[in-house]
Amino acid sequence: MTSPPLRHDVRELATLAVPLALTQLAQVALTTTDTVMLGLLGVEALAAGGLAMVIFNQLRTMGVGLVTAVGNQVAAAHAREEDLGGLVRASLALATVAGVVGGVLMVAIGEGVALLGQDPAVIERMRPMLWALAPGLLPCLWFQSIRQFTVGMRRPQALLRITIASVVVNLALNLALMGSLGLAGIGIATSTVYLLTFLALYGSARRDPELAPMLDLRAWRARPATVRRLAGLGVPIAATYGSEAGFFSVVALLVGTFGTAALAAHTAVNQLVYIVFQVSVGLSHAASIGVSREVALGRPESARRVARAALACGAGVMAAVAVVYLALPELILRPFLDGGDGAALRVATGLVMVAAVMQFVDCAQNIAVGLLRGLDDTRSGFRLTLFGYWIVGLPAAWLLSGAGRAEHGGDVAGPVRRTHRHRRSPAAPLLPHPEIGSRRLTRPLASRCVGLGRLRPQSARRPSPFVHRTALGPALHTPSTRSWASLPRLRRPRCGSPSVFWQR
Repeated sequence: MTSPPLRHDVRELATLAVPLALTQLAQVALTTTDTVMLGLLGVEALAAGGLAMVIFNQLRTMGVGLVTAVGNQVAAAHAREEDLGGLVRASLALATVAGVVGGVLMVAIGEGVALLGQDPAVIERMRPMLWALAPGLLPCLWFQSIRQFTVGMRRPQALLRITIASVVVNLALNLALMGSLGLAGIGIATSTVYLLTFLALYGSARRDPELAPMLDLRAWRARPATVRRLAGLGVPIAATYGSEAGFFSVVALLVGTFGTAALAAHTAVNQLVYIVFQVSVGLSHAASIGVSREVALGRPESARRVARAALACGAGVMAAVAVVYLALPELILRPFLDGGDGAALRVATGLVMVAAVMQFVDCAQNIAVGLLRGLDDTRSGFRLTLFGYWIVGLPAAWLLSGAGRAEHGGDVAGPVRRTHRHRRSPAAPLLPHPEIGSRRLTRPLASRCVGLGRLRPQSARRPSPFVHRTALGPALHTPSTRSWASLPRLRRPRCGSPSVFWQR
């Protein structure tokens, strides 16, 4: 039974985490609305607008990371009863610099995309939308600065209402402008919505008697030392967010080597996981603010209780979601995949099973990074994320996806193809060989051997350099009259090996 202190900590955490998680979900709906509107303009418009949104979202995400630590600094300073006006001014100054630099970079990247071999027609249609989106980065980051101020003060209630209203306004502006201005109209609508949400949040904070006295927009009066301190905390967070976004983009490219069905399945499952991930984002921010407050008050044991409550809530939510994944995989995938595409649905069903396990560690990792941020430690989270995603994750993704199968004559099979092949095999495969004869392998061994789905006689198989590197020996490759029993004892290959590694 849950102890009373934990129940109390969970309730305290939920008062901040729930509005933040719902706000995150509303922001997902905002970007989804733009994607749907792009699709109404045609395939080429969707490709061009999607490319513009990728560039914008990458820079926006890093800009948001740059001001994320403001909430922690506000929570700690408020607990110590220090003046908060200097922090607000410094955060707005940092957001202004990031917005201007990010807007210039956005336009420059858009001009440089042509060097990457993109379709000139797509680039030509993308350019007006990118120019329309670039000014919107500035009010977007201003909004994030005020948001972090309200979250640090534990008064984020207006965030959810404003974000939900912004979805409706964005839809109306898209419909009004895209008919006459096309993609540029969607970009103008998005930038306008960011400006309106900033003004709405500022007006709401101005009407709050607790927030108004500390809300100072005179960014030009910010102290350089405070700006440098916030930048020192924010740059690693921005790099962490950018690293995560870049990693998943590369993984999508690897999945694309399996074909259209696999890429569609990956996109659907990734969007599903992304929606659920917003819960862990809310928990991470709430726990981070709680730890900053308790540490500033000199209560380390209370900070540890906040951490335990956040991890317990995350595990509970992810367990409930995993049950839904395992019980109703096809039902939850139907909104993302056309029911007529059976191949994509089969692959996505297998990936959902992986996601049911993956989301536990993903949620825990995100909460842990937030807890470190609450201790003013943003560098450790960046180093661990960089190591986990790029040093361990990317090589593992390359090996397990079978990116090297073209080099090795098709011997390498990744997890998507392995799952798909195993689901279609009604019985354990035969091992036809001129010297051994046809013997049926047991299913545990057959299901763990990558590439055993359609074994053929050696004479009919394409030569592969792996044959000689695995030292299969003369017993399996030269004519022999020896019986099966006289062959050397073979060790079972490990699941996920890059070929059928039969070893003595």
